[in-house]
Amino acid sequence: MAGGNYEGVYGRNPVYEVLRAGRRKVHRVLVDRRAEVQGRLRDILELAKDMSIPIRYVDRKDLGVQNTNHQGVVAECSQFTYVSLPDILASAAQGSESPFILLLDLIQDPQNLGTLLRTAEAVGVHGVVIPSRRAAGVTPAVVSASSGACEHLLIARENLHQAIVALKGDGVWITGLEGSAAAQTAGEIDLGGPMALVVGSEGSGLRRLVREGCDFLLRIPMRGNVESLNAAVAGSIGLYAVWEARGFEGAADAGSQATSRPAEH
Repeated sequence: MAGGNYEGVYGRNPVYEVLRAGRRKVHRVLVDRRAEVQGRLRDILELAKDMSIPIRYVDRKDLGVQNTNHQGVVAECSQFTYVSLPDILASAAQGSESPFILLLDLIQDPQNLGTLLRTAEAVGVHGVVIPSRRAAGVTPAVVSASSGACEHLLIARENLHQAIVALKGDGVWITGLEGSAAAQTAGEIDLGGPMALVVGSEGSGLRRLVREGCDFLLRIPMRGNVESLNAAVAGSIGLYAVWEARGFEGAADAGSQATSRPAEH
């Protein structure tokens, strides 16, 4: 299906967000000819027509993706475009807000990365930094796992240690998420200022150099029988703790579309 510099983003919400964000060049939209045109699929078709993007109706087997969660629609589009760390800092400055950044230390599972990106977008981070090597990037699987939220995020691929040094030079505090005895709870750390939250890898947590670059270590109190939380769950809780410390800056009104309908992946 997709070739050259194009890739196939699948799923109704991911395709919709690709179109709505308008940051990728969309070559065409493929639709299962037997799909019922309603809800999010109707929104996709209307957007594609408004944007003069070709729509092609095909048999389900010709959508060209193995994932069964494609929900009858695929967008052939350019690959995700990464930004630089200065772009992320500029975004915060443009909104006259102190930086709120998520750093991911070797997250390798696409589902975990997608979940963290979805939470990051929900709490209004100014950007996300992922390592340039040995970590998951923004692939179609990650777009699907984030329900398309990554399309609205600034994401940089950088050497994480160097990014931490640069952020500290710009007055950003670095808080690493860790369950060690040396870590403190959210109530013991001032998370309200310029802040970068670091989430470690699924297996080994924060690497030594990354951990040593942190100003604070944040732990999530637990009382159950399991030893630890999934990286995506722990990271999401940490992100909300930082956002709460910032007074839920920019929060939408209760009852907004953020909770009004279930997501179509």
